[in-house]
Amino acid sequence: QVQLVESGGGLVQAGGSLRLSCAASGDTFSIDAFGWYRQAGERRVLVAAISSRGNTYYANAAKGRFTISNDYAKNAAYLQMNSLTPGDTAVYYCAADRALTLRPDDYWGQGTQVTVSS
Repeated sequence: QVQLVESGGGLVQAGGSLRLSCAASGDTFSIDAFGWYRQAGERRVLVAAISSRGNTYYANAAKGRFTISNDYAKNAAYLQMNSLTPGDTAVYYCAADRALTLRPDDYWGQGTQVTVSS
């Protein structure tokens, strides 16, 4: 089993930046991909993902503004978010997967709230 804990959310003004962190513990040797999802309504939407080989995926809304990275030595993943807009307001979830996938969904964190004020 893998446990994921997100941090770094908060309230920021439009145009600002936040860096989300995801700390993994447990059977971290099994993780081959990390991802960040967000949920503002009923749907949880993939924002960005990265595999252990360094392949990445970004949703259109994230391209050019968000950067996903990982540090397997620290069992962690990050999401740097720049030029934030009120439309980015959501609960952001970290996910991890045992497969080499760009849609990780084996394990989930509890989420961190990001609120962008106008």
